[in-house]
Amino acid sequence: MGGCEHLRALGDVKVGGRSCEECVKTGDTWVHPRTCQTCGRTLCCDSSINRHSRRHAMKEGHTVFASAEPGERWPYCFADDAYAEY
Repeated sequence: MGGCEHLRALGDVKVGGRSCEECVKTGDTWVHPRTCQTCGRTLCCDSSINRHSRRHAMKEGHTVFASAEPGERWPYCFADDAYAEY
């Protein structure tokens, strides 16, 4: 977590669905789903063509996302490029 205030302020990690809500709407594919820790939307990661998580973080200011992959609970902060272990 280091100097990331966003990750230090995070409580329980929310994990959403296993698909990117925006990619499903447009019929696109995604690589890894990530769940916004502010609003709970599940969107695709930076390895996906649309990078919906990053776009959402920049547009909405919701900087912390967590992996929605089974067995993973780590959050990531786009603003500070920081991870936390849970």
